[in-house]
Amino acid sequence: MKTAYFNGCVYTGKLPLVPAFLVEDGFFVEAGSDAKILSALSTEDEKVDLQGRFVCPGFNDSHMHLLGYGGMLRMARLAEHTESLAGMLDHLRAYLAEYPPREGQWLLGRGWNQDMFTDTDRMPDRHDLDSVSADIPILVTRACGHCAVTNTKGLEMAGIGPGTEAPKGGAIGMEGGMPDGRLYDNALGLVHRVLPAPGRQEIRDMLRAACREANRYGITSVQTDDYCSFDGVSWQEINAVYRDMAEKGELTVRVCEQAQFTDTEGLLKFIDAGNVTGSGGTMFRIGPVKLLGDGSLGSRTACLSSPYADDPGTRGFTLFSDAEMRRLVSCAHRNGMQLAIHAIGDACLDQVLDAIGAALAECPRADHRHGVVHCQITRPEQLTRIRDLGMHVYAQSVFLDYDSHIVEKRAGMELASSSYHWKTLMDMGVSVSNGSDCPVELPDVMKGIECAVTRTALDGTGPYLPGEAFSVKEALDSFTLRGPEASFEEKVKGRIAPGFLADFTILAGNPFETEPEKLHEIGAAACYLGGKRVFGEI
Repeated sequence: MKTAYFNGCVYTGKLPLVPAFLVEDGFFVEAGSDAKILSALSTEDEKVDLQGRFVCPGFNDSHMHLLGYGGMLRMARLAEHTESLAGMLDHLRAYLAEYPPREGQWLLGRGWNQDMFTDTDRMPDRHDLDSVSADIPILVTRACGHCAVTNTKGLEMAGIGPGTEAPKGGAIGMEGGMPDGRLYDNALGLVHRVLPAPGRQEIRDMLRAACREANRYGITSVQTDDYCSFDGVSWQEINAVYRDMAEKGELTVRVCEQAQFTDTEGLLKFIDAGNVTGSGGTMFRIGPVKLLGDGSLGSRTACLSSPYADDPGTRGFTLFSDAEMRRLVSCAHRNGMQLAIHAIGDACLDQVLDAIGAALAECPRADHRHGVVHCQITRPEQLTRIRDLGMHVYAQSVFLDYDSHIVEKRAGMELASSSYHWKTLMDMGVSVSNGSDCPVELPDVMKGIECAVTRTALDGTGPYLPGEAFSVKEALDSFTLRGPEASFEEKVKGRIAPGFLADFTILAGNPFETEPEKLHEIGAAACYLGGKRVFGEI
């Protein structure tokens, strides 16, 4: 049976807008005029009046953490209470009173950001969390996910003391010779390894909840890094849950797994088990090998080529040595895998580009689509290298809502003047997709589109490098057309065109007719996956 959607404002992936399109058996058949589309119906077919609503291809978040988002939905959500340290601690106390952990469980929270505190200019420490509870272990993770704080009880349970050495690629905060509760990047594993691991049913429930939330923002596809979400949960378990949910029709977003590994032995076992880039179906498939190159700008753990302007004692650090990065990149590349590598600092980006260049020199391969995730602090010559190496860029324009407040303070004026240059990369011919890095940010696509178009924070700070602003069309394309280019799916996703999967989103407003600073106010009215409604109504 066919369904005609008519009387709308439909962005097919190109302009001008058309009023109607036709869906059959989960695929788009045609788009065009009302008369043309309605004339293709028989008496048994259906028609839906769009009532003038704006329709576009379903949104594709090209880098996020779907399972991590599901886990965050079960924690104290601190992003809503990060205007002050005192307010954050008060919320933790209220949350603990309302949701006391079961025996053996921890009080968990995520989303604080010391740059938003109005009552202090420091990060929380163990003493702050001890004031919430000295008996229940607590772990609260910074919004970026690259720093967390635990209380004294948590330090004891993790076995972290004055003599504990930080693992390579991590750091333990110290004060007066004692751990202060702050843990950075790979040191987070010291606590994560003692947290209770969720079972398969819990993982399933987390994914269901995260999918529902993604649909609420109009998202129909995600490219997600899940394998390091929980210590004690293997990639085999996560794949098994995803595949079972896909088989039973329980997934309401299409999932491309960005498979994170930290050593060649584990990666080769993964590949030997048949997990190669592109394997799987339309609901769950294996994407690139994901590597985590450095930390974040907000926690000053992103690796810069010069010291931080607001903390000259550090320039951050990489999570792999140059040799380790090259070995992992070479292993993945030789085995036909795509790579997606997190690099926020420009020194880390040097390491990544050197490793990719070496892998391509030793084993040339056309259309590899290796990519840089984030690509934030950059120098002009690095942009040229990205283009010349034929790489993809996974941007997060929504980061500008916060980073526009800190980028010059952290990186200094010179580096800040050549950073977040995603428009320049696009103009150079680089494919630039967009995402949220959720749960670092909520997967709010329209907020991301506004930040891309205005280069201004929602509180009015900015604009930051307005010459790097996207047009509305470019911003929409970054969330629709470009994501499938990252996952080798551009022939089946991202357009309302014949033969493409019928994934589409109906918005409550027309972005092309909305003031740029009000784009974030446009919500998703409905969301369809394979022609079936998974959220909202017309």
